[in-house]
Parts: sequence; structure tokens; C-alpha cells
Amino acid sequence: MRVAFLTLGCKVNFYETGKMAKMFEEAGHEVVPFEEYADVYIVNTCTVTNIASRKSRQMLNKAKKINPEALIVAAGCYADEVIKKDGTGMDTFFFIPNKDKKDIVNIICARMDKTGWEVKNISRQHITKTYNGHTRAYIKIQDGCTQFCTYCIIPYVRGELKSRDAINVVKEAEELAINGCKEVVITGIHISSYGAVTDKADEFVKLQGKPLLSLLKAVNNIDGIERIRLGSLEPRIISRSFIEGLASVTKLCPHFHLSLQSGSDTVLKRMNRHYTTEEYLAGLEITRKYFENPAITTDIITGFPGETEEEFEETMDFAKKAGFAKVHVFKYSRRYGTIADKMDGQVSGEVKAERSARLSALEKELGIKYQEEALKEYEKVLFEEIAEIDSKKYITGYNERYMRIAVPAENIACAETFCNTITGVHITGRTESGILTGTI
Repeated sequence: MRVAFLTLGCKVNFYETGKMAKMFEEAGHEVVPFEEYADVYIVNTCTVTNIASRKSRQMLNKAKKINPEALIVAAGCYADEVIKKDGTGMDTFFFIPNKDKKDIVNIICARMDKTGWEVKNISRQHITKTYNGHTRAYIKIQDGCTQFCTYCIIPYVRGELKSRDAINVVKEAEELAINGCKEVVITGIHISSYGAVTDKADEFVKLQGKPLLSLLKAVNNIDGIERIRLGSLEPRIISRSFIEGLASVTKLCPHFHLSLQSGSDTVLKRMNRHYTTEEYLAGLEITRKYFENPAITTDIITGFPGETEEEFEETMDFAKKAGFAKVHVFKYSRRYGTIADKMDGQVSGEVKAERSARLSALEKELGIKYQEEALKEYEKVLFEEIAEIDSKKYITGYNERYMRIAVPAENIACAETFCNTITGVHITGRTESGILTGTI
């Protein structure tokens, strides 16, 4: 069969798509670009917001237009949500929940046999072959979440906590290193819960990140892996002992994504986030003591139910005080089945949009300020690709603090030799769109 994939949502989904594609290839099927004619289209969906759910439906319909006779598969969190609502999903598409992704090849082959759909013998003449190597690869170490924030649907669709055996994680990282991967990103639905064996929401706090630290140190010893980057961390995992342990992981990037969601204590309480802004700031102080100018990035939701102008201003003030390198701004999305969906004081779309715009403007200011403070004259850049920026060709990549840096690719053939290498770059300025530039 010719099987096409499209991935929406988080790093975990991208990791799982890679695993599913590999399973199809190992079973003798051909994985092709999503825009091409295929027998099966698999959309690894997201449902974290209403916009994500709508995008998932749009991509499923797009696949149907490419080949109306194909089997259109919705995998992932949107599939789980639909199945939970009506038990089967819509007749137009075939739904596979997260728990069945590991068996997706057998499930789809059985479905194809049952319906008697014919696999078309399409000419391979115009198939685009893509390089399978990666400069950066995700490694999923954990699944599930038991935090039950009042706005979030994910605990209901991802289920109980599950941690991968450390030996298997290290083996996967070793294979990536053999294939030339320079950087691994440790990811999961709630990686702070790595090693937790019960569904108690506070067990990971008691573990103090020890299982995660042990895993990181094992990956740190792998030859060929030059950088380790962490996915999103729960603020409550930050303690002096945990950060001190992270500082001993020599390949760890000084880039920490600590999800905040609001800079107002009253809003945090309504969100069922089990920390205060004071505790969050204390975590930042510890982190900055052990790491030089770490990039602290975060998520913030605007327009949560009941959010007053005063509470939003508290969030704006807190963002300035925290000195974030980057803020991912989200307008609150009402999710059926969550506690927040039933809360009084739902904020209008106009107010959410206005607050989102104000916070986004502040985010740009904070990003530039952080770059000015943390950027050195010479940066080590892991180059990834040739890209067009402001109508000019550049070779681009990221430094340890995840700043994107571009070097003019005047000779493309020469520039390509730098892909998947960590190279010193002299910073010279910015492009018109604000991306940092430099010279080798």
C-alpha cells in the first residue's frame, strides 16, 4: 500500500507519526508525501483546542479530496475525543485511538481486507524521495497525564501515566546517534511524571525528578549525541536538587519550557494549577543560579473564564518580572467535557483576542531583550536546512538556547556541507523579519 501521513499538534504526535511510518515501511508498504495519491491517509490529529479539532477535520477532508476512494484515518487525540462522544466516530473516516497506534498496521490491513478496497498500482515515476536523517529527533519517554487542569481535555484522551523503560530509551538514542542525529529532544505528555507508577497527581513531586535525571545522565553518555533538549516541564518539579542534577548533565541545553498558563494566582487556582506565582519565580531563581542566561519559555492562556482586566494585568506584569525568552500565547478554547467549560464568566472572543494581541506584543519585546542579554559574539549553531528568508537563501539552525540563526547560503552546494554540523557563527545582525544572522 501507499500510505501518507500528516501530523498536527505536539512533539509527542510527531514522534508517534515517525514510529507508525516506520512500522508500515517494515511491513513492506510505501510511505509517501501527504499531497500525493495514496491508498491510505493517516492524520495524526490534535484536540487541545477547538481550532486544533477544526484543523484536524479540515485535513481529513483534504485527504478525501486527493483520493476519494482512499481509506482516511484519524489517529490521535481528536479520534479519542470523537469516539468518547459517540462510541464509533463518523462514517466518513476511520478512527484509531491513541492506545491502538501500536497496532495500526494490522488494524488498517484488516480494514482494507474487510472492505475489499483495491490497492492501486500507481506509477512510481514522480514520487519524491526525502532524506530520512534528522539533525534533531524527538524521543518520547512517557505518556498520560493526571493533573486534570480545568481547561484541558488531554488527561481524558491520553489516559493513565505510562513511562518507558530507561534501557529502551537509551537504545533508541543510541540508534539515532548511529544514524547521525546530533540532538535529541526528550518529550512526553507530562515528562515531569516520568517514573511515576500511580495516578496520584502529586507523586512526581515526591519523586523530585530523580528517574528523569537518571535517564538524562544515561543519554548524556552516548557518543554522537551532542545536545539534549528537554520538553515542557511542570513548574513543581523545579527544586534545588533537581536543577543541580540537571547542571551536571553536560550536554543539556540551557533551555527550559516551564508552562505557566497565568500570572495571576486567582486564575491559577481556577485552572487547578498547583503552584503560585511566587513559587514559580523561586524556581526561576534557582534555575538561573545554576545556568548562565537560560532560555525560559512558557505558555500563557488569555481569557480564561472569569479573568478580569486586573487579573490579566497581573499576568502582563508577571511576564515582565519573569523575563521570558519566549511566550506561546493561547486564547482560551472552551473544551466540551472539561470543568472550565461549565464555569461562569466565559470571556468574549473580542476580549480574548485583544488580550492575546497585547500579550503577543509584550512577548516580542521580551524576546528581543533576552537575545540582547544572552547572545554572545560567537554562537554554536546546529545547522539544519537551506531556507528562503526575505527572498534570500540561508543555511539555518539553532543555538543551545533555541535562537534561530541564519547564514547567507551564497554557494548552496558548499552550504549544504554544514547541515547536521555544530559550527561556530559570528553574529552580525538580523534579517528584515527579525531572524538573527551571522557568518561561519
